Amino acid sequence: MQAMKTIFKVFVVFCLSFTGSFFMSSCRDKVFEQISYEANVPVYMDFATFRAAVKREAPRELIQPGKIYYYNNILFINEIQQGVHVIDNSNPASPVNIAFIEIPGNIDIAIRGNILYADSYIDLVAIDITNPLQPVEVSRIEGAFPKVLPAMEAAYPVYGLDFSKGIVVGWEKKVVTEMIEKDSFSRRNQICYDFVGAPSLGSSEVGLVGRANGTAGSMARFTLIGNYLYAAHNTALKVFDLTSAPEMSLGGEVQLERVAETIYPFEGRLFLGTTTGMLVYSLEQPTTPKFVSVFEHITSCDPVVVSGQYAYVTLRSGNNCNNLVNQLDVLDISSIEHPFLMKSYPFFNPHGLGVDGSLLFVCDGDAGLKIFDKTDPMTIHLHQLAHFDGINSYDVIPHDGVLMMIGSDGLYQYDYTDVTNLRLLSKIPVVKPQP
Repeated sequence: MQAMKTIFKVFVVFCLSFTGSFFMSSCRDKVFEQISYEANVPVYMDFATFRAAVKREAPRELIQPGKIYYYNNILFINEIQQGVHVIDNSNPASPVNIAFIEIPGNIDIAIRGNILYADSYIDLVAIDITNPLQPVEVSRIEGAFPKVLPAMEAAYPVYGLDFSKGIVVGWEKKVVTEMIEKDSFSRRNQICYDFVGAPSLGSSEVGLVGRANGTAGSMARFTLIGNYLYAAHNTALKVFDLTSAPEMSLGGEVQLERVAETIYPFEGRLFLGTTTGMLVYSLEQPTTPKFVSVFEHITSCDPVVVSGQYAYVTLRSGNNCNNLVNQLDVLDISSIEHPFLMKSYPFFNPHGLGVDGSLLFVCDGDAGLKIFDKTDPMTIHLHQLAHFDGINSYDVIPHDGVLMMIGSDGLYQYDYTDVTNLRLLSKIPVVKPQP
């Protein structure tokens, strides 16, 4: 980025006064320069409009799908930062797109009973979906996830950010001009911004917890256990109390000292995938999760799922991951206080993953979907059952013999009841917007 500069010399007087009749002044020159440069300029939505925006709309086509969630024969597909597609999946061979719930800034959801919990930029929203065609907002915690910003072009600094103006819903790349002191210009306006999980499918869950809750994939940052919603938010684990549902309250917060990306519940514990390792927390006291152990790894994007005495962790490279390793790690967690690595397997660019019985499903990015028999954790690579290539795969939900897989190409569903004959049931494609 080249800044255009015009230099001005300004004579500035600094006066230092002292008690009594003595007075001294000292003067020095300050040089200012007018600089023009390209910057990310925020686009705002005022708070009133933002907090009145949750509503049902006609079905939309998939354009930029994100995470997926399955509940009561309905598949919910996040449209990144826009809301949620509602898909009637009673017949996986013929899914029907029936509605769209507009939720500005949405990335993650979780469902308990007939209440859908969703992040909406800085807020947490509860939506009654007793009738998915008539969603009704019933509760909101304002500022639950402070200063959440959409992705921006990293090559350009931020200019004019003012949180009092409303929610930042996007960015415009503009040439801006300002007067600054000479040699003071730097990326001083470049800010560190946080997400509740705003991944892109080319770069960054939850399991079934009783039939009252739904099922999500391995990339989720929300999970529901009992009367609590747990949310991985940047370097914190947030606890929301749902005892008085649909009313919600912030029940507490655990500082993790590392960036959490995913969350997976298993047998009274939370397994957190972070950029530098897998964290395990106990829920003996649901309001105050207690640290149990950590498995450290190199800095990497890191979802995790658990089955029996093993945890499965994918590490991948990517723009946000600061890592060149692409692999699957199998961890032995039989001693939960001391998890250790059993074996690593190389992959192309692994993202989400899922388990069901002896089956392991791995989304390998542009290398497609890969399915393995994981019975022997030391020889998983020798037991690949299927490989669906030529597609982009991001995350999966295996459920009752049907695999729901989302990727940048769309939603794919497979029948895996016969592992010797896995077959495609249906596809809802992504529609690329016209330029």
